[in-house]
Amino acid sequence: MLTFLFIFSEGATSERPEAAMILQVTEKGAVGDGNVCPRSTAAPTSCPINCFRADPVCGVDGMTYWCGCADAACHGTNVAKLGACEVGSGGSASLPGQALLLVHIVWLFLLGFSLLFGLF
Repeated sequence: MLTFLFIFSEGATSERPEAAMILQVTEKGAVGDGNVCPRSTAAPTSCPINCFRADPVCGVDGMTYWCGCADAACHGTNVAKLGACEVGSGGSASLPGQALLLVHIVWLFLLGFSLLFGLF
């Protein structure tokens, strides 16, 4: 039985060493240019990217791209880190602008609840 498994495991490997190579993405980047995602020679086949599972990455522009490295490549930005960006990490709005947006959202919630419960 062990011989049988050994024969099939040897047959499953490729003769080409580059086919067995695995690209490992690190925090410092696979390419050395500050990009966490590996550099591909070809652009994504279609933009925008349609993904079935969220794979968030944080771009160097401070925006979260929910469809991974290909989504960031479609927008022409490098990836700063794997995972979603933190609030206030340099997105398109300044920190006072984000604070104003938060106050506006809280105000809308309060107005909605007051109308729902008949306070106004």
